[in-house]
Amino acid sequence: MTNKELDDLYRKYVMHTYSNYPVVLTRGEGCRVWDVEGKEYLDFLAGIAVCSLGHCHPKLVAAVKDQVSKLIHISNWYLNEPQIRLAQLLVENSFADRAFFCNSGAEANEAAIKLARKWAKETKGRGCYEIICIDLAFHGRTLATITASGQEKLHQGFEPLVPGFKYVPFNDLDALRQLLGPATAAIMIEPILGESGIILPEQGYLKEVRHLCDQQGLLLILDEVQMGLGRTGSLFAYQQFDFTPDIMTLAKALGGGVPIGAMLAKEEVASHFGPGTHGSTFGGNPLVCAAAIVSFNLLLEDGVLDNSRRQGAYLLQKLNQLKSEFPIISEVRGKGLAVALELNKKGDDIITACRQEGLLLNLTMGKILRFLPPLVVTETEIDQAIDVLTKVLRAQS
Repeated sequence: MTNKELDDLYRKYVMHTYSNYPVVLTRGEGCRVWDVEGKEYLDFLAGIAVCSLGHCHPKLVAAVKDQVSKLIHISNWYLNEPQIRLAQLLVENSFADRAFFCNSGAEANEAAIKLARKWAKETKGRGCYEIICIDLAFHGRTLATITASGQEKLHQGFEPLVPGFKYVPFNDLDALRQLLGPATAAIMIEPILGESGIILPEQGYLKEVRHLCDQQGLLLILDEVQMGLGRTGSLFAYQQFDFTPDIMTLAKALGGGVPIGAMLAKEEVASHFGPGTHGSTFGGNPLVCAAAIVSFNLLLEDGVLDNSRRQGAYLLQKLNQLKSEFPIISEVRGKGLAVALELNKKGDDIITACRQEGLLLNLTMGKILRFLPPLVVTETEIDQAIDVLTKVLRAQS
């Protein structure tokens, strides 16, 4: 069948919750994917920062094949070794003492919100439950996590929202201080705002937020669902900014393409979750944990982090060269292989033209091109992407 025929079936039978493109992808390898008609694309979105090792990494494929032939799911009434080994890896390579497993970033953030409230009520009293969030953040699509996401467009139609959330601008410490009160339990923040267009923190901002939490006896919840696991050039983004959170959430790249989420926490916080307080039927099952173990170890051992830093710097350099040539580009920014090119007009036509030329990018906030290639991307592949983008920009100038 053709892209058009399958797209027609999709629009007939699947709920219209995505503004997706009429391209049916059927195969992937490394940084490239192919559609049902055999057309090849250079993938600089990587499943929205999920396929960090590229598509169908042979070690990941082998691990999934091996585990699926042994044991796929048993429920959390019983233990499984891959879950235990993955928890050990995450704890021993981070600030945390405990891990909880679920299926997505939204679920990980939901778990973090619940844990923060439970901790606050048991340590500070029942009137302490509020979480201060950032007004351009994105934390997921559950009712609690869209409430935590400080974007009005996400809230519309789902009111009344979950009570207990307040919002401040990113990088504004004064506004943050003014919102603090007896009911404040935690501050929830992305180290770099991803969905809003790779917005970086100002120098020292995150350390000051940490200091404020320490002064006021608050928890710091860090959402690294998109920016964690090598995306910024270090294993976790917080390591770039010289502070540690109390709770951290992960997902996206954790399974290399297999759906898994995790919430990590320090012992003094994690101990407030006991049997029956939270759970997940599929969370931490043997299949997804086996995939995550391989993905995590490859990040540690295969030069992926170094490549993320090196190629990220190269991509920024090439995009800044384009900025000097094309007035339509207002800003280039990023860290590691989380990179944004902001336009001074809507970018829909550019995204469409790039796709037609065989380059997959993401458009966010209407005018920001987001580059999230696999962390194994090569300089040659970056050059190819830049060539396509240059061609498209020249055609539209």
